[in-house]
Amino acid sequence: MLSENIFLSVVIPAYNEETRIKGSLEKIHTYLDAQAYRHEIIVVDDGSTDNTVKLVKEAAQRIKGLKLIKNGKNRGKGFSIKNGFLNAKGEYLLFSDADLSTPIEELEKLIFWLKKGHDIVIGSRGLKESDIQIHQAWYRELMGKAFNLFVQAIAVPGIKDTQCGFKCLVRNAALAICKRQRIERFSFDIEMLYIAKKFGYKTKEVPICWFNNPHTKVSILKDGYRMCLDLIKIRINDLKGKYY
Repeated sequence: MLSENIFLSVVIPAYNEETRIKGSLEKIHTYLDAQAYRHEIIVVDDGSTDNTVKLVKEAAQRIKGLKLIKNGKNRGKGFSIKNGFLNAKGEYLLFSDADLSTPIEELEKLIFWLKKGHDIVIGSRGLKESDIQIHQAWYRELMGKAFNLFVQAIAVPGIKDTQCGFKCLVRNAALAICKRQRIERFSFDIEMLYIAKKFGYKTKEVPICWFNNPHTKVSILKDGYRMCLDLIKIRINDLKGKYY
């Protein structure tokens, strides 16, 4: 147990999130403040050019335990979460997208399985029990399902949804994985789960409630192409021994 005795660290990667970061932080704070455990909230700014940093600093004056880390320049979601995890102090480390497409209340489902002995618990939109309140456009859902088949064939078999931005890890697993990660952008989830599988960390996929945000920053063509290349890169990295 760490001296600070922090049970949970919530890491939020943020890039130009001025329209929603304030509301999301308030929701997270309201939920966590009602819990019996100590927590911290870490916003990792990824080189925002809008008022994200200013709004987080203002929120930190009202919200105890809210911290801001700045990457300095845009490095990507994967780098931001890695940076947040390596600076976190909690027993359990959660990362959540800034738009709260998965409501913070869904955290209870993840904590339940971590306490049962799992090292990583991931929120999933791909299970039959998942509650998708607002769907993506049909072509995004179709492309997502096709990409997942590719992911399962190349890197992480058995996981229906590697890309949902709501995952919680026990501290030792999170730090061990982060120190080995090489992917800095959207494919980092796949690399994280690949490394976890390689080193035998116990992973659980659980259904969550999810609301699509139409203002996603993921380009279905540009980022989709890059993520497919990253799958090959992950396998090459492994063959070169970069994950040891």
